[in-house]
Amino acid sequence: QKMLVTSARYLARSLAPKLRPSLPSSSFCLLRRSMSEDAKAQAGRPEGPTIFSKILDGSIPATFIHQDDQCVAFKDVAPQAPVHFLVIPRKPIAMIEEAEETDGPLLGHMMLVAKKVAKEQGLEKGYRVVINNGVEGAQSVYHLHIHVMGGRQMSWPPG
Repeated sequence: QKMLVTSARYLARSLAPKLRPSLPSSSFCLLRRSMSEDAKAQAGRPEGPTIFSKILDGSIPATFIHQDDQCVAFKDVAPQAPVHFLVIPRKPIAMIEEAEETDGPLLGHMMLVAKKVAKEQGLEKGYRVVINNGVEGAQSVYHLHIHVMGGRQMSWPPG
């Protein structure tokens, strides 16, 4: 199994950029899942539905730790801290720079949900809130999302 994972990572890093046009989208998705977050971010904005839109429509299962009519929260599948969850809007906004003035109440609501869920997750000593935007901001999924990380001492400066 370890060899299979190593082989998949090798393929994702070395072959996916070359083969992407000739691969069926399902094959590329398999290869892409093995890529690092940095590599995904450098690849730029992909076409089609995002993993988060698939979570929202139920085609990919997820356990929500919060849900309401405006947003949902769930644990990150590749946590970077003992507690790491995401807050995503139900409204499809690709990135923070594409948010409009009319999205202000939604964005504020998402921040308050992040605070509420952080408290529920036991992050009384503090936590970090991050929104990645664009290629140089290391955005790997083009559906706006807030990372909330805690449960350990964070270092500064990040990244």
